[in-house]
Amino acid sequence: MIVVLTALAFDFTNGFHDTANAMATSIATGALSPRKAVALSALLNLIGAFLSVNVAATVASGIVDLSSYDLSPGADGINLLTVVFTALIGAILWNLFTWLLGLPSSSSHALFGGMIGAAFAAMGATGVHWSSILGKIVIPALAAPVIAAGVSATATFLVYWITNTIPAHKKEDHFRHGQIITASLVSLAHGVGDAQKTMGVIFLALIASGHASADQHIPVWVIVACALAIALGTLSGGWRVIRTLGKGLVEIEPPQGMAAEATSAAIILTSAAGGMALSTTHVSTGSILGTGLGKRDGVVRWGVAMRMVSAWLVTLPCAAMMGFATWWIARILSDVHPMLGVGVDFALLIAMIAVIIVRARRTKVDANNVNDEWDPNSETLDTSIDSIASIEIEETLKRDVEEILGHGLDGAAQVALEKATHSRAERIHELRERRRLAIAELRAVERELEEVLFSQDAEFNTGRAATSGAGADEQGGVR
Repeated sequence: MIVVLTALAFDFTNGFHDTANAMATSIATGALSPRKAVALSALLNLIGAFLSVNVAATVASGIVDLSSYDLSPGADGINLLTVVFTALIGAILWNLFTWLLGLPSSSSHALFGGMIGAAFAAMGATGVHWSSILGKIVIPALAAPVIAAGVSATATFLVYWITNTIPAHKKEDHFRHGQIITASLVSLAHGVGDAQKTMGVIFLALIASGHASADQHIPVWVIVACALAIALGTLSGGWRVIRTLGKGLVEIEPPQGMAAEATSAAIILTSAAGGMALSTTHVSTGSILGTGLGKRDGVVRWGVAMRMVSAWLVTLPCAAMMGFATWWIARILSDVHPMLGVGVDFALLIAMIAVIIVRARRTKVDANNVNDEWDPNSETLDTSIDSIASIEIEETLKRDVEEILGHGLDGAAQVALEKATHSRAERIHELRERRRLAIAELRAVERELEEVLFSQDAEFNTGRAATSGAGADEQGGVR
């Protein structure tokens, strides 16, 4: 029971950690509001989880070598359960750590890394299917972001080339509508691929406990539980990662967003159908990066991109080390009592979760500020939020001083009293509302300017034709 609950907890973290893969670009371009985006993504993750179990089979038997364990009653079942449990702890901790940093690392690789580390600790090198890991995890991990970036860059270039003669505001409106469809496909693909990985882990636990055999089908209750867990995680919103992918990596426009999402959906669905445990994070991030490369004068923040790649490279080994360490804690303390080591590991997990959540509240990211502009000089989530807060505070203080001076020295005390009762949260809300209205007005001016420019070209051509006709008539009259 503890293993199943821990697996569902991992599935929940997978949901909110990977929401950005589907919805970051749609939120960034305004195609969907933040809350509507995560609600739609949650629903489609739920549906996608019921569409296939091919990846679950890969996780259940393609990483841990089941032939290394004697699964007969009273034999190695408890050892395999301990491997699964400690692997999940390593995966959850890595997911939460990278979420705290706002880094879109792979939940899939965190899970695989935890399983590799725990299995290696338990059985040595023979306890791991190394050939399967190389062919179905490592090689796809290296190839997926490169292929996704190339396809997305090509798609972005073609989109802008084909629609070059369409006014920008009309083009963006149509692509925003298209983004809803492509983002939905990515969410569906994420449900198809990622929910299955937890299904595979729970099925592995059932095999270890003697409640299932390796040649059976995955029980329906496992599929339903995993679908609900990943949907609830998605609904909670992974705002920190959404902000990094949507605003921090590339300055993205609706045509780029649709190109990135269409690329991601095609690659993820194809890999899931083939039973390949591909990382949706690697594919989606590569696709978003490709849109910056494919657009003329596209803006890519390479400092942010390098931090992401660094997180990808260390995900497998770091999660493996966590799984390895927690397995040895459970193993050593089990000599005192069979459940003592499991209890200590579980307590450590809860304590680390609490620490990470408390730290995250220092720089809170939610639906209200996830789409705020990213400071071009910032390479981390925390500094991007801090810089926005600093600007808002400076503007508030400047306006306060101007109003106090405007009332004169006699009215300064009364103004100061009014400011004291006016909370900082209200001021920030007012400033954001003013900024939103200013941006909307600027966009309206840009659209009107485009219309005037296009109309001037038409009028100029019409006027020149009329002038030529009048000149010809005058010449005819002279003759």
